[in-house]
Amino acid sequence: MATGLRPAPRLPAMDIDLDPPHGITGFPLGMPAAALKEAAARLGRVKVSDEGSAARFKSMKVLALHPQFEIVFHLEDGMTLGAAEVWIPRPGPERITVRFRGIDVFRTPARQFVQLLADLDLPLVHDEPGYWLVPKLSLGLTRVAGHEVELDTDDEPLYFQAVLTGSTGYYDALS
Repeated sequence: MATGLRPAPRLPAMDIDLDPPHGITGFPLGMPAAALKEAAARLGRVKVSDEGSAARFKSMKVLALHPQFEIVFHLEDGMTLGAAEVWIPRPGPERITVRFRGIDVFRTPARQFVQLLADLDLPLVHDEPGYWLVPKLSLGLTRVAGHEVELDTDDEPLYFQAVLTGSTGYYDALS
């Protein structure tokens, strides 16, 4: 019997899996700059800064600007992808999920996510408010937000705001 009701339209989905220290979905670390820029353009608008630069504090970056999120690709040697930094998706027409080992990084409360990492016996460094590092895995997380967000009971953002996946040894000097 037809009721005349139609199911709600399904939102397009995008899944980004973090695979430290190897990269993220579609962007393996070590990827050459030209291929990275081409792949990033499929996500949205691309901005390149300091093209080819390997200067210590002014190395090359490729910014992929999707209407709902941003990814900053760091090319410290000016030629190949060394780290990918994904920022929390904003609401919009796509359902965007960023996962680490099956866990939704930006929809799991930050303190719960940290506990899940600890339960996996991953060494955590939390020397600075708002920042968490998993040095041996080259994974960095921040709760620091540049805009108003929902806060947890510790007065920090309830959810992580960005996650960085770096190459082997990216944070090892800090462990």
